[in-house]
Amino acid sequence: AERWQRDRRYFILDLGCGLGRHSLFLAARGFAVAAFDLSEIGVAALEKAANDRHLPVVARVGDMKKLPYQDSSFDAIVAFNVIYHADRAGVEQVVGEIGRVLAPGGEIFLTLISKGNPSFTDPANRVIDADTIVKTAGHEADVPHYYSDETEARRLLAGFEILRFAHVEEVEKTGRSCHYYILAKKS
Repeated sequence: AERWQRDRRYFILDLGCGLGRHSLFLAARGFAVAAFDLSEIGVAALEKAANDRHLPVVARVGDMKKLPYQDSSFDAIVAFNVIYHADRAGVEQVVGEIGRVLAPGGEIFLTLISKGNPSFTDPANRVIDADTIVKTAGHEADVPHYYSDETEARRLLAGFEILRFAHVEEVEKTGRSCHYYILAKKS
């Protein structure tokens, strides 16, 4: 948030906002936030929370593969644990939409799920193709997950200048996960 405040990037899209944790955080710091998610329940919860706190968040429901925003609408986009919920063609389509709605020189902070994640090789999951599985249990049952290695992550973002690229392994009580955390700038 401090980086985007310093660089005067005030029009932010929280892509895959869920219940709105990032939207509320950014709006409380003075950003103009548009929030977008497939979940009507999540968007409704965010709208209520933003209204209760008197924060200016404009939330919409829809498919991330076809964003309802004008070209170059946003100075920055945050897409945390969301765009990989598709197959390869879907992820490529979402990245194209991100490039379309992000202003020239705009930045995106996003995560991609790594092939180092144990769920990638979990035999309980259903394999869709060489890089996509559908989880069969838990809160993400029936949700596709597109897994990347570093080469694939960089290929997906070929139209962007990579500013930071980190592979992070997190160990929690519920298990281990591996993601790429990427800050990129629209070329």
